[in-house]
Amino acid sequence: MPMTALLIIDAQNEMFDPANPVHQSDQLLENLQSLIKKARSVDVPVIYVQHNDAGLVEGTDFWQIHSSISPEENDTVVQKWTPDSFHETKLLELLKNNGIQNLVVAGNQTEHCINATTRSASQLGFDVTLAKDAHGTWDSESMSAQGIIDYHNGLLSDFAVLQETKNIEFAG
Repeated sequence: MPMTALLIIDAQNEMFDPANPVHQSDQLLENLQSLIKKARSVDVPVIYVQHNDAGLVEGTDFWQIHSSISPEENDTVVQKWTPDSFHETKLLELLKNNGIQNLVVAGNQTEHCINATTRSASQLGFDVTLAKDAHGTWDSESMSAQGIIDYHNGLLSDFAVLQETKNIEFAG
């Protein structure tokens, strides 16, 4: 049976800052918690991808992964500097070395890192499931956050199977 991993992208404090949280941030955190709990219950690897840039500086509070979904000892954290979690990171090597063929993708930010990583994973030959209710963003000047999420769910359906969090099951 092909191995699966859960990929939690950019679930850092900045995205859940009470002053400017992503759309439906409480529900997003609940969905991420649910996915992590389900994955861990059957020993599916949980891999966190942590973004670094001028605003997300290593060691700062905004850069930290949100405490309600903190990595555990056996989890892996991959550092990235671009929207694509595979670009100049150790993610591909990590997945190949562990025989991972299936990825469940969730996290932030819908139109940037979720979009780029989902497309790359598919193009690299992974079978991808996108938790369509477990990725977030903010309103833009031209679209609501929910509109952006819905639009990208439609676009990414060519690269991934879309499922709601409650319907995603992990095989141990």
